[in-house]
Amino acid sequence: MNQTKCVAALFDFDGVVMDTESQYSIFWNGVGEKYYPEIPEFGKKIKGQTLTQIYDGHFKGMEKEQEAITADLNRFESNMTYEYVPGVVEFLKDLRAHGVKIAIVTSSNDLKMANVYAAHPELKEMVDRILTAEMFARSKPAPDCFLLGAEVFGTVPENCVVFEDSFHGLEAGNAAEMTVVGLSTTNPKEAIQDKCKLAIPDFTSFTYEKMMALLA
Repeated sequence: MNQTKCVAALFDFDGVVMDTESQYSIFWNGVGEKYYPEIPEFGKKIKGQTLTQIYDGHFKGMEKEQEAITADLNRFESNMTYEYVPGVVEFLKDLRAHGVKIAIVTSSNDLKMANVYAAHPELKEMVDRILTAEMFARSKPAPDCFLLGAEVFGTVPENCVVFEDSFHGLEAGNAAEMTVVGLSTTNPKEAIQDKCKLAIPDFTSFTYEKMMALLA
């Protein structure tokens, strides 16, 4: 760890801060059944990608379909339930009390996050920065979003801890050469434990001290 630089905790949003992944799986699996019935569990295939990345990869040149999916997704997100992952609120307070810089680094766009802020206006006060899909050119599994997280705090990758649940997100954290903690909220522990330094079910027993031990 670089003692001259601050420590930063970089959190993915869905499945890490908010327990929303089961809801998104329902939506995107429905999209997959309609457009790509040959792809089982389409929701898992696109997990962690921005909407632009999903369209570029699976709906390129299909403007009418993109418009329909976007409209359906906007309606779906406006009615979603946003509940915190167990223990995350207390963990964020613990980090703040110890001077750790905190950012949410998400593939979600500003429109979706506006729905979140309406449901949880306190969220903005719990973190230092919220970095959304509009802020980086390449989405996960590219490391750009997490490298931007280090940059905005003037720190270095070796001082950053990434909290992720998706395969794309875990890959992005590792590509950024940061310490990665995996949340088994979306995928089972057995599927992610070789892709992170530590796998945890949620934040109920996780503390600032345990996080810092990973950086030692």
